[in-house]
Amino acid sequence: MAKTRSISLLVLSAIAGMSLWFTSSAVLPDMLREADISPVAQALLASGVQAGFVIGALISAILGIADRYDPRRVFAISAVLAAVVNAALLIAPLGGEIAIGLRFLTGALLAGVYPVGMKIAVGWGTKDRGLLIGLLVGALTLGSAAPHLLSFIGGAEWRLAITVTSLVAGSGGLLILGTGLGPHHSKASAFDPRAIFVAWTNRRIRLAYFGYLGHMWELYAMWAWIGVAAAASYSFTMPAEAAAGFAKMTAFIAIGLGGLACVPAGAIADRIGKAQMTIIAMALSGTAALATALTFGGTPWISFAVIVVWGISIIPDSAQFSALVADAGPPELAGSLMTLQTALGFTLTIVTVQATPVLAAHFGWPLILGAMALGPAFGILAMLRLIKENDA
Repeated sequence: MAKTRSISLLVLSAIAGMSLWFTSSAVLPDMLREADISPVAQALLASGVQAGFVIGALISAILGIADRYDPRRVFAISAVLAAVVNAALLIAPLGGEIAIGLRFLTGALLAGVYPVGMKIAVGWGTKDRGLLIGLLVGALTLGSAAPHLLSFIGGAEWRLAITVTSLVAGSGGLLILGTGLGPHHSKASAFDPRAIFVAWTNRRIRLAYFGYLGHMWELYAMWAWIGVAAAASYSFTMPAEAAAGFAKMTAFIAIGLGGLACVPAGAIADRIGKAQMTIIAMALSGTAALATALTFGGTPWISFAVIVVWGISIIPDSAQFSALVADAGPPELAGSLMTLQTALGFTLTIVTVQATPVLAAHFGWPLILGAMALGPAFGILAMLRLIKENDA
């Protein structure tokens, strides 16, 4: 019972805390009705979170914050402070430097939520760690989807979505204090610079990194901008206000269902192989990205269906890349290797999230959406080579 209770509270806390990630992206169309925010500033509001997360994660790992202190308290303090910072968007000039700085700080604080939540989760099991990680990735995904739902409910009043996500995230930070630490909880290694050398010389780890980078190429660009892209697509055949509302619901459903898919995907990976599972997921998500580009501006319900398939298939492979790295590397460097993997992946998302709306403004959404399929194609090639390497 203690394990079920703790994991349940952890999942709820993670959903609540991670609801802050895409807050600005979800309400951006409504902000644009009040202020003229440049495409570059729009992108910085989203990519700033990624940049902050990378810096926060590396600092946390190097200092061993989650090891030196109770991870539940680290999670709680980070979530509550992130909620306060998010709420400050209510008084910051729209799209200005202060708002961008607040999003960067939010990302840095969320580095004390998601990775620390993973640490708490794995302390509750060894044989079912794939499922436990899948639950946390699912919670991350559902939390990322939440702002789109709140924005849909609030309509054009974006301040309501900001207020609610801040309250929810703060509550999640307090809720985590009710969890326990499992029997397998131990101190994870702080970042070890040797991991850089091992990651470069160990072919299996290097291929797992390449696969992960292909996955991350499309993931956060899609999550951050699919609501905006869907609204642009739907507006060809629907009134602008109706298109915006339908796009918000589309983003929530697509991202949210992807979160739910993480759990069965983890179980399948345990049976058929982690690399095999990632290939299936990336093949589906890459195809869906191309289909989204081809159906852009067409019948809204067809575009909606394709985007939902994309959202379901884009995330279930995420946990498996971390597991592949842990399997291939020395146990004493597993924490550092996964920290480096995450840092590289989110560094890439800074570029993709920042570039997506800027390039879409110049070349149109269909071309940019289709280009997102390049990541899964690259990732599949890496995973095929990894399978061959494992069979050798």
